[in-house]
Amino acid sequence: MKNQYIAEIEINYKPKSLSGLLKISNSNDTYLYLKKVWSKHINYKEEFYLICLNRANKVLGYSVISVGGISGCVVDPRIIFQTALKANASAIIIAHNHPSGNLKPSDQDIKITKNISKAGVILQQPLLDHLIITDDGYFSFGDEGLLSKDY
Repeated sequence: MKNQYIAEIEINYKPKSLSGLLKISNSNDTYLYLKKVWSKHINYKEEFYLICLNRANKVLGYSVISVGGISGCVVDPRIIFQTALKANASAIIIAHNHPSGNLKPSDQDIKITKNISKAGVILQQPLLDHLIITDDGYFSFGDEGLLSKDY
């Protein structure tokens, strides 16, 4: 037992007042919120964001999950749910941008959405939507019926 260390794991949640929090009711609300918080690199490099919601679909906050290059970024579902669990989220919305301006989801976009949706069901933090955004508009997986609830 000589020279062994015990690491402390600390979970810290400090919510602000719930009054005045933005309520997300649809994909357009989500897009307008994301346009306010997205980095200045929306047309330059791909980024992946998480929005954490409470039971009333009010935004607890957002987190930048990954920043990549011109044509992609690495998305680790464990980081998404680590963040959502720490925020005490009841549901999540994910989003990423396509610097090309193309709103069509790639096969990889569809695959990661399914994986995150499955994990959300298990963790009781459902994925409400996944948006692909550009300066000029968005694509909503939810609006297009691409979020399967049958897992």
